[in-house]
Parts: sequence; structure tokens; C-alpha cells
Amino acid sequence: MTRASVHGLTVGYEVIGEGRPWVLTPGGRDGRRTPGLRDLANALAERGNRVLIWDRPNTGESDVCFAGASESAMQADVLAGLLAHLGMAPAVIAGGSGGSRVSLLTAARHREIAAGVAMWWISGGVFGLMSIGNHYFGASVRAAWEGGMEAVVALPEWAETLERNPANRRRFLDLDAADFIATCERWMAAYCPCGDELVPGLPNAQARALDLPALVFRSGASDIHHRRETSEQVAKALPNARLVDPPWGDTEWRERQAARTAGDAPGLFVRWPMLAPALDAWATTALR
Repeated sequence: MTRASVHGLTVGYEVIGEGRPWVLTPGGRDGRRTPGLRDLANALAERGNRVLIWDRPNTGESDVCFAGASESAMQADVLAGLLAHLGMAPAVIAGGSGGSRVSLLTAARHREIAAGVAMWWISGGVFGLMSIGNHYFGASVRAAWEGGMEAVVALPEWAETLERNPANRRRFLDLDAADFIATCERWMAAYCPCGDELVPGLPNAQARALDLPALVFRSGASDIHHRRETSEQVAKALPNARLVDPPWGDTEWRERQAARTAGDAPGLFVRWPMLAPALDAWATTALR
């Protein structure tokens, strides 16, 4: 286990390979051990890159943290600090689903940290954004309301970070339930699709000013959570973005969800290694 102290938080991470610095961030509450992430890191490393995979605060081995305007913004600030701590800045900041949001916010909030940004499965649309706000925080709010912090630590969604970082149990239990609920509801509200933000936490004007090289993979038309129009609008807003089709079919997200539900596949991100050739080729040409 390799850990660093960033902004007073313990953060679990690994660095694979040598060469151009990259960082990969998954989505959901998945940590760096989620199937597919390390395989993508290895595929990039084989192409001459140095790749950081990490556990965002509230995932994996890292400490839990409930401070900041939103969870994604807090994680973006920690990622910027981790890259600086490791001497890996500026890096290509890449991720999918929730990781795409953290990647873009990191680049926007800490421009000096980013050489470029690559994204896929960008959450968007009214249904998609309201769904993920409830997915991330709904059960925790209800548990804290009805049973206090003891009920929160019993939730399956926190099981991995409690197992990999046992001290997180005490961090949860030391929180005031009312304050925890207020934070979770504030973080839920950050996903409200009611303002001038294609990506929660990034005003469109700020996106239009982010002129670093960007690669955006178009989402599938069948994907209700990561809307195709969101990926196209984000690519249009970023002034130096390239929009490309992914190396899989239109129903990739739905197929991965169905396979996970049926127990036929270990995770949602198992085919991410297919992105490596396109990611490396783009970086080679766009980041000279």
C-alpha cells in the first residue's frame, strides 16, 4: 500500500510505468482496484507513459472527507495536490463517468496541474444528474436521519472504504449526524440540472475559457445516464477539444450494467483498456 498525505487526508495511490505523466480516475464509489482501471493503466504504461491510479477521498484506502462545495470539487482539489506531491504535474488527466467530472474540474480549478484532459461517459441530462445525486447520497441521508452515523457505516456502499481503511469507521462515527446530512444534501444539490453548467461545478463560461487540449469520447445514444448530447456539448464548449467515437458500440454502458446485474462481469469498467490506443495517439499528437 502506497499512501500520501494531501490536505490533511491520507490518499491511497499507485504509479505504473515511466514517461509522460497521466492520472486515471474511475466513477461511482469505485477505488483504484476496480476491474479495468489497472489494465488501462498498464496498457498506457506499455506505450511509454507514467500512470497514476488513485483512491479518491471516500473510496478505497483513502480517508473519508465531507467538506467542500461538492464531493467532486473536493476530490479535484485533492487530486491536484497529489499530482504536485508526486512531481507528476502537469499530467494528462483522464477518467470516465464520475471520473470524467473530477478530471475536468481538476483541470479547470488547477490549470497548472493539467497538460490535457480526456473524458468519457460524462454524466448529464435531467434524469442522469438527478439519479446520480440520489445514488451517491440518498441512502446515506436516509440512514443518518433514521439511525444516526451507526446506520451510515452499516450501508453496503461504504463497505470497501471501511475494509481497506478501518480508521474511516471512527471518522464516520465522529461526525455529527445533522452536519453530515446537511453536507450530503448540499452535495446532492450540486447535481441540480437547473443552472448554467453542462458539468456540475463547472460554469459554461469557465469551460469555454479552458483552452488546454481535450479529448472527449462521444457517449452512446442509448445511455440515459451519460447523454450523447452532453458529450457533444462539452466538446463544443471546450475550445481545444476533439470529439471522437469510442472503441465500443452504442450500448456499452447498458451492456456493462446488465452483465454486472447478472453476475457475468466483475465491473462496469472492464473494457476501458480498449481506450488506450486512442488516448495515447491523441496525447502524442496534441501534447507535443
